[in-house]
Amino acid sequence: MFSNFLTELTGDYKKLFESGFGYDVIIYAGEEPNIKEIHAHTNILCMRSQYFHSAFSNEWAEKKDGKFILRKPNISPHLFDIILRFIYYGNIELNNLQGPDVLKLLLAVDELNIQLLITHVQEFLINHQTEFLHQNPSGILETVYQHETFTELWDFFLDEICKEPTILFNSENFVTLKAPLLEILLKRDDLNIDEIEIWENLLRWCFTQQDIENDPKKWNKDDITKIERTLHKYVPLIRFYDIEPADFFYKVYRYKDVIPQDLISDLLEFHIVPNMKPQTNTAPARNLGLKLESTLIDSKHVSLFASWIDRKDSHYNKKNNPYYFKLLHSSNKDGFNTDTFHKNCDNKGATIWVAKIQGSTQLIGGYNPLDWEGNDWKKTEDSFIFNFTDIKNIHTAKLGYVNQKFYAVYCGNEYGPKMGYLNSYSSNNWTNNNNINRNNVYPNIGIPEKFMVENYEVFQIVKKQLNE
Repeated sequence: MFSNFLTELTGDYKKLFESGFGYDVIIYAGEEPNIKEIHAHTNILCMRSQYFHSAFSNEWAEKKDGKFILRKPNISPHLFDIILRFIYYGNIELNNLQGPDVLKLLLAVDELNIQLLITHVQEFLINHQTEFLHQNPSGILETVYQHETFTELWDFFLDEICKEPTILFNSENFVTLKAPLLEILLKRDDLNIDEIEIWENLLRWCFTQQDIENDPKKWNKDDITKIERTLHKYVPLIRFYDIEPADFFYKVYRYKDVIPQDLISDLLEFHIVPNMKPQTNTAPARNLGLKLESTLIDSKHVSLFASWIDRKDSHYNKKNNPYYFKLLHSSNKDGFNTDTFHKNCDNKGATIWVAKIQGSTQLIGGYNPLDWEGNDWKKTEDSFIFNFTDIKNIHTAKLGYVNQKFYAVYCGNEYGPKMGYLNSYSSNNWTNNNNINRNNVYPNIGIPEKFMVENYEVFQIVKKQLNE
């Protein structure tokens, strides 16, 4: 017959710890004036912690009158009491501790090499105490980074910072962030902030490190040399090609003296010469949420489209864009056949399509808030078409919301995406009769009457969940 007396056994060990009967270890925990003398037993400590086993077996712990003496000024009496109660009878109560104290407890159990508690305390911090990260993000990141056993906590905090970089970048102590941590952050593809803000924060960090003013006109040669050396390893991590032309001119180009001249030359060419592509060795655009699969548009276009969908006066950015854009159809992969278009895009709800006009920098497209299934006109007041005269410059966009809601969208097997009298066929020869048709379904925004399409893509619009 098997009987379980575990509860009684743990109760006995609790009494042993609280009474200190037969103790042979004296621990002085904390610093003056809050030092506390705690009594314990070598056998129990050695069985539960490699740290204590090494201390007593190698006799590097002080010994006096037959008792081992340990002094731990870096661990408060309260936290040491929590640790010893776990060692003696498996009890651990963390709910009454604030985040900073839980982190101190984690540091203590790591020093004492109590593996079960290292895992447990990390899980508790992740599940219950993440808000304290806002108090000192750079200091907490540095602390966790320095401990190899805190892998779960490191991954979690780093992900939290990437989801909401303002936690770190807007904190007063960001400029004290250690260089290796900054490098790790800038390498992340999921850093959820506009690239120009990353660049500006990097400069702010750099100028503070070198104690130099943020004004190139006031720099001397020594200043320029110091800044170049500080920025050297970080410049390749900035996705300069994802920065808007105006921001590039006013916020990047003005610092041309501390940026490699070949990079400045390439960026000028990219922003000035039509159809110029980024250099092949550049890092890819940072992705947020679902990765945008497109050869035609990037996150800047997506944020603008989302603003148009919600008829926002001010534009969304990558951080507050409420939609994912999921690629349904690409003519580069799926061809221009309209049967394939309907197979991929019917019954998928709201979509946006974009098409690059062959032999030009022009990108056109439209938003269908309904779907593409059926064989008739569909009525809506929310559809629109658009035209970028320069595909890589969103400031060249022209937008036209529907004028005649009864002819907003046409669904038919012989057509691909058809908006009013903007017609797509089973070839790359398309037409636009909205400009001349008497119904004037959409306003004239400069889309040609006849044109050839180099490539077109269709995206399903997916609403993000509230916690994303």
